[in-house]
Amino acid sequence: MIKRANVILLLWTLSFFTAYAQVGPEEKYGELFEAVQLEGIFPDSKTFPDCLPIYTTETIMNRFREYRQRDDFDLRRFVLEHFQLPKSPSVDFETDTSNSIREHINALWPVLTRTPDDQVRGSLITLPRPYIVPGGRFREIYYWDSYFTMLGLQVSEEYDLIRNMVDNFSFLINTQGFIPNGNRTYYLSRSQPPFFSLMVRLLAEIEGDAVTAEYLQEMEKEYAFWMDGAEDLTPASPAYRRVVMLDDGVVLNRYYDDKPEPRPESFKEDYELAHAIERDNEDLYLNLRAACESGWDFSSRWLRDGQNLATIHTTEIIPVDLNSLLYHLERMLAIAYGESGQLEKQREMNQQAVVRAEALIRYCWSPEQKFFADYDFVVGQNTLRPSLAAVYPLYFNIASQKQAKQVSRKLKRVFLRDGGLLTTLENTGQQWDAPNGWAPLQWMTYRGLKNYDQDKLAEKIAEGWIENNIRVYENTGKMVEKYNVTDITLEAGGGEYPVQDGFGWSNGVLLRLMADE
Repeated sequence: MIKRANVILLLWTLSFFTAYAQVGPEEKYGELFEAVQLEGIFPDSKTFPDCLPIYTTETIMNRFREYRQRDDFDLRRFVLEHFQLPKSPSVDFETDTSNSIREHINALWPVLTRTPDDQVRGSLITLPRPYIVPGGRFREIYYWDSYFTMLGLQVSEEYDLIRNMVDNFSFLINTQGFIPNGNRTYYLSRSQPPFFSLMVRLLAEIEGDAVTAEYLQEMEKEYAFWMDGAEDLTPASPAYRRVVMLDDGVVLNRYYDDKPEPRPESFKEDYELAHAIERDNEDLYLNLRAACESGWDFSSRWLRDGQNLATIHTTEIIPVDLNSLLYHLERMLAIAYGESGQLEKQREMNQQAVVRAEALIRYCWSPEQKFFADYDFVVGQNTLRPSLAAVYPLYFNIASQKQAKQVSRKLKRVFLRDGGLLTTLENTGQQWDAPNGWAPLQWMTYRGLKNYDQDKLAEKIAEGWIENNIRVYENTGKMVEKYNVTDITLEAGGGEYPVQDGFGWSNGVLLRLMADE
């Protein structure tokens, strides 16, 4: 309890800094921000939002309005004179090629670790404890990435760092009311897949079951965020923020975002897409941002026509993975209520979990596809975009034995490749589509199949993924964000930015899979 008390003290100490940093760079710098992003001053749109101002916002904006009237005004030079460019220390890390891949990852943990910082000039939201960043352009903590990173930290016996990261997420819940996409002010309108309850469970495996009740308050707040507005839904007004009432009155969840505007970190890309198509701009921006909350940004999974980003309709979809995760949160809340003696609340939450599981099967199991699929609640049917999100009900033991076998057969028949599992079956140029594979989904599939005694396929998937990771490491000296699982001689690609190295969740999943061999 001493550690927990120290964290609470730090929460109060740092709450001032967090409150000060609530305004995002797009709001602080307005016309300057838009000019920098639209003129493409930096190749990566995330660079400017991550810059540190050298002067006060008032000084910078007064100078900008004055200087831009001059004939010799140079916008790039102005930015470089008034802002400090962000640094990515992991980019400078030199691999010792004599190290094994395990040794390489263990050497990377300190490089990817960030320590508490009282720097509040930029967009970073300061955190009270050390944490791991993914690497490359991702210089901040990311919500769902962190769980898979923790799997590797557990193997590396970095137990204190796991505790620190869980406490950092508790800090965000207590100061922001939820866990943002990442600890940046420009991420404060959305979250990411809710893995906090899995982090608590992982910590409980290390420190004991009492940990679950210790984080009860934070899990309650996390749940309240995702269920906000559920009690006010009606057949006439069935959707609000992240909750949707379906035809039979049950409430399930969707991904959402609270700002129908271009993403600051991808401002130019969103702006140009909106002005190149005939569609309501706010509706487009909202659906792009909602896909970012899913972590799958972007994928054919969210595209109405399965190919073009212009048809994105994320907010019309009940995702199978999100609702599986919230089922786990409900189960963990029930456990925490039981450990704290709140038996009536335990019973109610267990019942809520049962209702969700039954609804998930009812709406997200497709007898035609013999596979779990997202549900389009606007048209009233499953989407026709098979993806690895289908393994989440297996991971959380929601599926029946028969369903698990049918999912297993389809995974083997159409998703399995030499280097692991495809994310989807579509090749759209988006990074969460073929031919790419991603570490978190390999792990969720592996464990899900193990839950249903589909050991042979699970081990084949793990072997292919491990060999693919090792091959890339031996050829490049890097652990990367995603992998090409179809042509293992090629790097992965697609998306809005180049393949990133580091890389938090790839490191974590690889270590855990190798430890399970």
